[in-house]
Amino acid sequence: MKRYYPLISSVFLLAVFLVFPYTGEAQKKEKKGYVFSNIKKVKTTSVKDQYRTGTCWSFATTSFIETELIRMGKGEIDLSEMYPVRNAYNAKALNYIRFHGKANFSQGGQAHDVLNSIRKYGMIPEEIYSGLNYGEEKHIHGELTAVLNGMLEGVVKNRNRKLTPVWQKAFNSVLDAYLGEVPENFTYKNKDYTPKTFAGELGFNPDDYIEFTSYTHHPFYSTFPLEVPDNWSSDLYLNLPFDEIIEVMDYALDEGYSVCWDGDVGERGFSHKNNVAIIPEKEWRDMSEDETKEIFESPNPEKKITQQMRQETFDNYTTTDDHLMHIVGSAEDGRGTRYYLTKNSGGEESNDFGGFLYMSESYVRLKTIAIMIHKDAIPKHIADKLGI
Repeated sequence: MKRYYPLISSVFLLAVFLVFPYTGEAQKKEKKGYVFSNIKKVKTTSVKDQYRTGTCWSFATTSFIETELIRMGKGEIDLSEMYPVRNAYNAKALNYIRFHGKANFSQGGQAHDVLNSIRKYGMIPEEIYSGLNYGEEKHIHGELTAVLNGMLEGVVKNRNRKLTPVWQKAFNSVLDAYLGEVPENFTYKNKDYTPKTFAGELGFNPDDYIEFTSYTHHPFYSTFPLEVPDNWSSDLYLNLPFDEIIEVMDYALDEGYSVCWDGDVGERGFSHKNNVAIIPEKEWRDMSEDETKEIFESPNPEKKITQQMRQETFDNYTTTDDHLMHIVGSAEDGRGTRYYLTKNSGGEESNDFGGFLYMSESYVRLKTIAIMIHKDAIPKHIADKLGI
């Protein structure tokens, strides 16, 4: 994923988001036109800001892991998003060179990239490794990635017909300069750790988590490497009918688990500033100017999404994997339409809901590329089908 979220101006603000303690009780959100009643809400950490980077995959997955640690009784821990980003840059660079420059090297990634980083390198708290080593208060990776890309192109295209053994050392020196050197040891809350011993003490097991997708060009209940550019590592996803994806999500939230969400936010009905993501029943091209202006002011009928529609939009590139976010709850509006309370990574000031928004079930059904979930958050009858 490489969706950028610079600070978004709060225009057309429609609501006051009343943030209550994290409980499962229904909560009303007073809003002109839209009134949401939360069905379930999982306790999570504060909204962070990826700012001008394509690192939503790390922000969303790190938020998901922080929320898992709360569920596990470990308390609220602010983990470094840039530590797995740095590790992924290294892994992607090696992959790019091994494929002679024919592989994907970009800022984007997937949820499993964070899990793979934890398996190999452990975890570091944010206060120990912020990744802000270049004179900025917020994350900006344009210059960094330009330098990294230029270096890799130079390595691939060098005229020596043989690579030197030091290009990775040179690559790492750039990461050190921009993101900071990775500490071999650090002190956190008066205890000494390495990244691996810190992860070990937290007890987070990356092998407890599964990625699901839902497309008909592969058999359901099988695994396959999802064909999206940011799955540069060719990790495997379990393929489920989307009705069962929804069932997994709802069961997970009911049981106190959250969901790491990968999908498309380029749809016209996605409006972070208006706090909602919807798929109107009426085509945008068929709406009058007044209808278009009013679409985010009150709930409207939405399309019924089929598995075939999902496949068509994936095949024709109108659904792409351009953003990861973190689903932490479910809700209904006044018409009984179901929504998913979603934590974005544009900062708390990015909209009227403190950086959260509500994605309708129709939007989720059409625009989800994949989800990641704890294996215990899968209904038994689905887990039995999958042999989990």
